[in-house]
Amino acid sequence: MIDFLAYLLIVIALIFMSLGVIGLFRFKDFYSRILISSKIETVGFLTIMIGFIILSGLSYAAMKILLITILVMITNPLSTHAIARSAFLSGYTINQETRL
Repeated sequence: MIDFLAYLLIVIALIFMSLGVIGLFRFKDFYSRILISSKIETVGFLTIMIGFIILSGLSYAAMKILLITILVMITNPLSTHAIARSAFLSGYTINQETRL
């Protein structure tokens, strides 16, 4: 039953990531795309890693996965913010013709 829950979380994450990629193609401007890619990476990665932790059980490997997950959860918003801020400060604006 525990393995089923882990596999279910992994499949849900893969479905979320697949739908997120469709969202990347749907939006036209940079700022919308960076928002969607950040959400894909955060939610999809977190769900997959929780599934892997459940799958590996209480072990040394689970602690490594947890440490990697914490590291990515700290660095992902920082890197996304840095990229978006550098685009804003360099004068990159939203093209009004490409807005939905």
